[in-house]
Amino acid sequence: MENDVLIVGGGLNGPALALALAQGGLTVTVVDARPAPARAEAGFDGRAYALAVASKRLLSVVGVWPRLADKTQPILKIVASDGRAGEGPAPFFLTFDAAEIEEGPMGFMAEDRHLYAAFLAAMAEEPRIRLISGQTVVAQQVGPAGVSVTLANGDSLTARVLVGCDGRTSGVAQRAGIRRQGWGYGQTALVAAVHHEQDHHGTAHQFFMPSGPLAILPLPGGHHSSIVWSEQDDTAKAIQALDDAAYLEILRPRFGDFLGKIALAGDRFTYPLNLTLAEKFVVPRIALAGDAAHGVHPIAGQGLNLGLRDVGALAQVLVEAARRGEDIGAIDVLERYQTWRRFDSTSLALGMDTVNRVFSNDNPLLRLGRDIGLAAVNALPGLRRGFIRQAAGLKGDLPRLLAGQPI
Repeated sequence: MENDVLIVGGGLNGPALALALAQGGLTVTVVDARPAPARAEAGFDGRAYALAVASKRLLSVVGVWPRLADKTQPILKIVASDGRAGEGPAPFFLTFDAAEIEEGPMGFMAEDRHLYAAFLAAMAEEPRIRLISGQTVVAQQVGPAGVSVTLANGDSLTARVLVGCDGRTSGVAQRAGIRRQGWGYGQTALVAAVHHEQDHHGTAHQFFMPSGPLAILPLPGGHHSSIVWSEQDDTAKAIQALDDAAYLEILRPRFGDFLGKIALAGDRFTYPLNLTLAEKFVVPRIALAGDAAHGVHPIAGQGLNLGLRDVGALAQVLVEAARRGEDIGAIDVLERYQTWRRFDSTSLALGMDTVNRVFSNDNPLLRLGRDIGLAAVNALPGLRRGFIRQAAGLKGDLPRLLAGQPI
């Protein structure tokens, strides 16, 4: 075999897995359909991720965090509220404060371009990693001792294990005959960056409206935030087609004036929202991680964090199996990863689905129940602290990398 592990998908989970595996002594090739430098060299556009404390630990161990730390914004507080556009939030808030846990900030906001650039730089310094950019996989074949893939340019690659980190429409999963279950929400996320007069002071806001939630996520510098704004599909399409001035007129009553005057900064994007779960995370010689295994609603910003939990678990399973002299592509080895991750990822996906359905409507009884629920959690420090630790990725059976320890 040319490689121990072949990873299809060079977004964020793929490079994270490559670094973790290489650190554990395995040789890895990453195939990325996009030209690598373009994304790393992009200008400011507001696309960003909320990295949980546990995710930061993984990035620290694999050598990415030191390249990224000075470009991140700590999340010091999270405020969740319910209401209608133009009417402001209901009187009941749920506030999470980083002071309630010992680990410091609950998470960190990092722009996509900076995070990807940090991954590229770390991979470039790792001799066990080979990155192939601008190529797609068109075929794959599993044999008794390994797996081979064919690239669009006709090249062939072989490895003991093939990992699909290639998103919700994973070609690796399709070619392996792994089916998916899921449904659409009839919602589209509008994503943009906003400049505001007042300093956000590291506070993230989640405003639940009948048409869908609006997340306002703090970016470095104090006066920029990234928004993820969910609307019904037709409404979102119409809003996205507007010019910036008209777009802002729709956004302002939803955003509110608590940060002063707002203006758009950077490009605007849209993403259809759905839930999709692979029926299996593994088959012989093949594993799925990140969105290829589970695509969730972005309501709590947990998509990347969930993927990095996969990365930590899969890397630990493969590295430990290799050290014991096991065949790392054998189904009994790969099923250890599936057993570890399937319940957690499925339950979180369904939990986010439930929250979205409960909050994305205007039923008066549900509105009353939501407000009582937010107030109740806010009034119970022990319960609130549990939610904070969950959001920070500090609960559950954590892989060593997410506990800040090398494999």
